[in-house]
Amino acid sequence: MSIISIGVSGLTAAQIALSTSSSNTTNAYTAGYTLQVANFSESTSGSGVQIASVDRQYNQFVTSQLNSSISAESALSTYQTEVDQIDSLLADGDASLDTLMQSFFSSIQTLTSDASDTAAREEVVGAAQTLTSQFTQLGSYLDDMASDVNSQISDQVTQVNDLTEQIAGLNKKISLSDALGSTSNALLDQRDLLVSQLSELVDVDVTTQSNGSYTVALSNGLALVSGNDSFDLQTAVSASDPTQTVVTYVDAAGHTTVLDDSTFEGGSLGGLMDFRDTSLSDAQNQLGILAVSLTQAFNTLQAAGIDLNGDSGSAFFSVDDPSIYGNTQNTGDATLSATFTDDVSALSATDYTVKYSATDGYTVTRNDSGASVTSTYDANNDTLTFAGMSVAISGTADDGDSFLVLPTRNAASSFSTLTSDGSLIAAGTSTGSSDNSNALAMLNLQTDSIVGGSKTLSQTYSALVSDVGSTASKVAGQLETQSGLTEQLTTLQQSESGVNLDEEAADLIVYQQYYQACAKVVEVGTSLLDTLLDIN
Repeated sequence: MSIISIGVSGLTAAQIALSTSSSNTTNAYTAGYTLQVANFSESTSGSGVQIASVDRQYNQFVTSQLNSSISAESALSTYQTEVDQIDSLLADGDASLDTLMQSFFSSIQTLTSDASDTAAREEVVGAAQTLTSQFTQLGSYLDDMASDVNSQISDQVTQVNDLTEQIAGLNKKISLSDALGSTSNALLDQRDLLVSQLSELVDVDVTTQSNGSYTVALSNGLALVSGNDSFDLQTAVSASDPTQTVVTYVDAAGHTTVLDDSTFEGGSLGGLMDFRDTSLSDAQNQLGILAVSLTQAFNTLQAAGIDLNGDSGSAFFSVDDPSIYGNTQNTGDATLSATFTDDVSALSATDYTVKYSATDGYTVTRNDSGASVTSTYDANNDTLTFAGMSVAISGTADDGDSFLVLPTRNAASSFSTLTSDGSLIAAGTSTGSSDNSNALAMLNLQTDSIVGGSKTLSQTYSALVSDVGSTASKVAGQLETQSGLTEQLTTLQQSESGVNLDEEAADLIVYQQYYQACAKVVEVGTSLLDTLLDIN
């Protein structure tokens, strides 16, 4: 190889190196850009130089760890955002239910001093209306949160599908580029950026195939991306609970599988589902059991007393009956409806599943723990009694049919005061207008363990506020720790894959000098050739 050719090979290599360093410099602040390095090697002829490759400074292990950390952080951040709303809602001291319950019972205490005092009776009604109004507002707010979570889940599933479709498209371009021997680093960067964005939504496992394409799978192994194909997630109304949105998976054959919420352990999608299934559901049920317990206990006393008009007391508070939903996959025609019994102490702040078996009949389980619940079936009336409820059955269930029972989840938003007439308060047990014996029993409800037979109203509410606050604090601490880990991994990744402008500035000077030196080689070679030509 001539001196000129050797020099030209150096000029070519210098140009590529300068171009690579220039690309690094100009993309220093480009999201997802990975540092590129031009690798020099001796030319195959043994003389001169060539650029063997321009490689990304990419560490797949670190990137995988970073994506996992991003996913965990996103789940915690989403959970914190949601649970903080409930924490703030319950922490409003002036309008807290505990304050309003105290005001309600304080008005009853005033009534016990003179049961014939119409002003005192009106005060009780007013305090009751304020209390139930606040219950309704809190319950409706939580119901709206549940609806909003469902909407967010649907929106995020759409985002997941958009990202996986783009990743599959880049897989196709990258594998084709590899086959032609000219892999584009820009395509690789774009794909890795999309995977990082996907990790914010769901926790995924990524493996690289021999042709350079990615396989992206959920934690249960179901592929979202395989080669050039992407597989969609979809949302649907839960077959067992029409108030909840579930995520389904559509495989290559078009078969749809309902994914358990536990499939999504990370990402904002996982955070939403975890929040919905724990803190939100618990808050709804705890508020609900407060409303139901007070309603049942107070109305029982009302029915046992006499109002100011000398009539038997009528219902003072009202909550909706338990909601029951038959699974949409049931094959029988049985329908179930429920009412609360007078055994208020048997109530629990949880949902239940009633299942029919051809061998065992109807069985009941708690949804929060999966524990079996003792129930009594009355064949004559076709009723099932359990947990402070009487469930009427009509029609015939088939083997495997199931029903979701929600005794308290929706109760708070339906809590209301039935009267605005203070004279209807059954303060006594005789026709005497000054009889306060029943009012005293009503006052005792403040300190009686009427919630689940073990807690007072105030204790139950305080436990709810404490649980939500504790959860919010715990999640905040976990988020801080996880954010620190993400920051450490980001720093580690950037130390390997990020652009250092000082280093690139130095490289530009080096490659510029290298280019000038190679140009000098060409100049010398040209001069020697001219000398030879002059001799000839």
